[in-house]
Amino acid sequence: MCRSIKTLFNFEPPATAEEVHAAALQYVRKLSGSTHPSQANQEAFDKAVAAVAAATQELLDSLVTKAPPRDREEEEAKARARAAERFGTPAPS
Repeated sequence: MCRSIKTLFNFEPPATAEEVHAAALQYVRKLSGSTHPSQANQEAFDKAVAAVAAATQELLDSLVTKAPPRDREEEEAKARARAAERFGTPAPS
């Protein structure tokens, strides 16, 4: 469930609101153990996602670094290479 939570700090351009929300959603799903809450829990679930997203954005806005911003495409290529090494390259069709 949480594998789709990615590092959001120190990228150019900065993380979007959609990326922050997606990470918050995955975090709340993991904590609650539910990908789709019941109607009785939907409001609490949505409030938790909003609170985590707000805290995440506040954190990202507060962090500082002297390191140069990372390149998204380069980081995605590294992640694909790690996955290929870990799980093996899929056989050609």
